[in-house]
Amino acid sequence: MRKIQRLIPSIAYICFILLITGCGATRHVPQGEFMLDDVSIEITGDKDVSSRDLVNYLKQSPNHEVLGFWKLQLGTYNLSGRDTTKWYNRWVRRMGQAPVIYTQSLTDASARQLKQALVNRGYLEAAVKADTLMQPSEKKIKVIYRVHTGQPRRISSINYEIHDTAVRRFVLSDSLQFTIKPGDRFDRDNLDSERVLITQRLRDNGYYSFNKEYITFYADTSEYSKNVDLTMTVRPPRQSVNAIVKTDSLSQHSRYYIDKIYFVMNGAGVEGSPHVTADTVYYKDVAVIYGKDRYLSPGALQQKCFFSPGRLYRASDVDRTYESLARLGILKSINIELVPVTGAEGQHLLDVYILLSRNKKQSITFDVEGTNSEGDLGFGLGATYQHRNLAKGSQLLTARLRMNYESLSGTFNGLINDRYTEYAGEIGITFPKFEFPFASQKVRHRLNVSTEFALSFNYQERPEYTRIIAGAAWKYKWVNRSNTRRHNFDLLDINYVYLPESTQDFLDQIAPDNPLLRYSYEDHFIMSMGYRYYNTNKSIPSSLPRKYTLQPVVYTIRASIETAGNLLYAMSSLADANRHNGVYNVFGISYSQYIKGDVDYAITRNINQRHSLAFHIGGGIGMPYGNSSVLPFEKRFYAGGANGVRGWGVRTLGPGSYDSRNTVTDFINQCGDIRLDLSLEYRAKLFWVLEGAAFLDAGNIWTIHNYENQPGGMFRFDSFYKQIAVAYGLGLRFDFTYFLLRLDLGMKAHNPSAGQERWPVIRPNWNRDATFHFAVGYPF
Repeated sequence: MRKIQRLIPSIAYICFILLITGCGATRHVPQGEFMLDDVSIEITGDKDVSSRDLVNYLKQSPNHEVLGFWKLQLGTYNLSGRDTTKWYNRWVRRMGQAPVIYTQSLTDASARQLKQALVNRGYLEAAVKADTLMQPSEKKIKVIYRVHTGQPRRISSINYEIHDTAVRRFVLSDSLQFTIKPGDRFDRDNLDSERVLITQRLRDNGYYSFNKEYITFYADTSEYSKNVDLTMTVRPPRQSVNAIVKTDSLSQHSRYYIDKIYFVMNGAGVEGSPHVTADTVYYKDVAVIYGKDRYLSPGALQQKCFFSPGRLYRASDVDRTYESLARLGILKSINIELVPVTGAEGQHLLDVYILLSRNKKQSITFDVEGTNSEGDLGFGLGATYQHRNLAKGSQLLTARLRMNYESLSGTFNGLINDRYTEYAGEIGITFPKFEFPFASQKVRHRLNVSTEFALSFNYQERPEYTRIIAGAAWKYKWVNRSNTRRHNFDLLDINYVYLPESTQDFLDQIAPDNPLLRYSYEDHFIMSMGYRYYNTNKSIPSSLPRKYTLQPVVYTIRASIETAGNLLYAMSSLADANRHNGVYNVFGISYSQYIKGDVDYAITRNINQRHSLAFHIGGGIGMPYGNSSVLPFEKRFYAGGANGVRGWGVRTLGPGSYDSRNTVTDFINQCGDIRLDLSLEYRAKLFWVLEGAAFLDAGNIWTIHNYENQPGGMFRFDSFYKQIAVAYGLGLRFDFTYFLLRLDLGMKAHNPSAGQERWPVIRPNWNRDATFHFAVGYPF
């Protein structure tokens, strides 16, 4: 309570700032003009239309309000003086937002935009009127847009006028994919989307020169009817004769075939690149025009090309080639240009020019850090080396070395050494193609996959023990061109832990009755296989202004499944191997056997440019079986932390109703086999780079079995919901565009831990219930 009392002056100061920003809001409004204080949209007519759908069409909006009432940015701006030659005034103004000055022309334009938006949605009789309420004494004005929608027009029938019989046959054969149908509202945006979809299907079937402008919709409307007879027309192609563009109703749209394929390695454009030079190399069905540096082999290039001479042009082949070449880390830029040519018999052909430029081949980075743990000094050194074109096939070689050292003070009788020392190394090579023994070239070409092989080694010296951790991995990765969908398949992931030296009775001293803690320091072996999936619709073109790129809804899905020990167990069983203490061993070490899966779903609803609501739900389960009675410690779930239930620190919640105040090593016990996470977060832009948030989190972890050292942690269907922890809090974020720093203050609301305050939200205690978190990026 004392700490809360200490906050009273800060709270009073904040209230003072609120008062200051509330007063003098129009101090920077010029004489004779008015500040746009409020804008509202009142709608009568069709209830399907909401003001939220129309607000983005307004040409002028008032200053942003935090929490719906506090114009913080305007208040910040008003803290500046009128003398703009002073640096302080300029700095404060950049952080704030100038008052929005009412403009009649923008109000009229907004009314026209609102009406046009409704007409485009099928409300042809829509009417919009703008009323203003002035407050001359306060130099403020309010604008009310009164919108009457009328009844929408609906499509009663759809007819097709397509003179090109080949195009007509193709379009109508895909009629089940049409997005507009009789009975739908006459929405022009939907009509335009239909044009785009039909164009995409045609371009993916040879119609290279076809674009959506050839598709036109004609609407037959009547003043006395709400029905619309719709006719879709596909116009014939334009032809140029004697420099005069004309349209021949008898002409047909042409289908194009691929002719020659050129890789131009110097990055020059098509016009400046000769078809054949002394540096041209022919390989199978492609020609590679080299410059001074032959940094990629013809075979590596041909394998990434999805065009084939004589094959029908497909727009999807362009995308697949882009995606495939983007996996080559040696490439800095990729550009595909298609040039129409005429064949010997008048056939329509396309020459493909794939223009490439090279990235840096090699790089090396270093990092140094210093530590001071209660007077014990230490340092760390690291180096990372990368070669992006190891064998002229854009193979990526990555090698990392790391060394940490910390001297220790005190008495070391009976211990092994007087320091913390760690040496770590990792080496990996990534092939930009599918690699597997006996796989055919056709399979390698069809699977647009990267293959990674990696080895790692970690040597640790501690006063009580020496530990070696070694690993090996064989993985496959593939992503789409926009990086919105990713797949990772770990064919083989080996983790080996070995303690060659330790003090006498080391394990019995630190964990006499704790199998989880003992397992962390005993020799063990894990050979697993897993798959991870990521999918999101967050894809914003950076070239467009921010206000045109806001997505109403952004979702993200993450899922994974992992299994271990099955192959080893089958081999042990078939070989009738001996069991040691009831389990099979490999290399004299027991190996883990388990299955684990989890899934997370997050969705963000962008209310407008400055406000959003985000929701997250996630869960997972892991089950040991066969050769294991418990999941490996590093594979178990934990709760709390900056990305979990934020009223608790990391690894301080659960499992179940487990009381974590028993021993100093409780963080080892606070892990489980089942997890559940729920979060709801409101986010609001404040000013400058600052963003505020209010959140509500819930969740916990549980165990599959009733472990003696985790009492109350077992999952039970009839009681688990009583053990769901709940937290609430506020956050402050610093959005620097390329990265985001996050500060969150979480407070416990419901605490399921046995022997502790069950409902802290009723009787809060700052020391007991508050937890601060600092993190990078959003929690979900």
